[in-house]
Amino acid sequence: MEYYQIWLIAAIVLVIIELLTAGFGVICFAVGALFSALAAFLGVDSLVWQLLIFAVASVLCFIFLRPVVLRFLDKKSKDVKTNADALIGKTAMVSETIDSSANQGRVAVDGDDWKAVSADGSVINKGEKVEIISRDSIILTVKK
Repeated sequence: MEYYQIWLIAAIVLVIIELLTAGFGVICFAVGALFSALAAFLGVDSLVWQLLIFAVASVLCFIFLRPVVLRFLDKKSKDVKTNADALIGKTAMVSETIDSSANQGRVAVDGDDWKAVSADGSVINKGEKVEIISRDSIILTVKK
């Protein structure tokens, strides 16, 4: 078996390991293995040089490629709303008449019942559909 074949097998194994882990770290070693495979294929027969190419390519990948990819992945994850913040913008059904002056009222959304107040202070009757526009702790602010 040629050196370039061994490096390619190592790169494939490292890519599989990266798919099973998080953090985008192992893939840098796979890139290093690919560069070493290319060097071996192009005629660099010395294992010392191949190992040096592997090390340099892996380190450069860690320094330049990994931070860019992590920044890109992190930016996308911040756009996802979770927990109670995911309720904003949804439609809810008034389960108890909302009367902000009496400090009472409830809405049902996604199978849960929440305390609610009207955004404009108006009375919203039971059975009406409302839109959730904000939340303050466990109290939702809604509008017709």
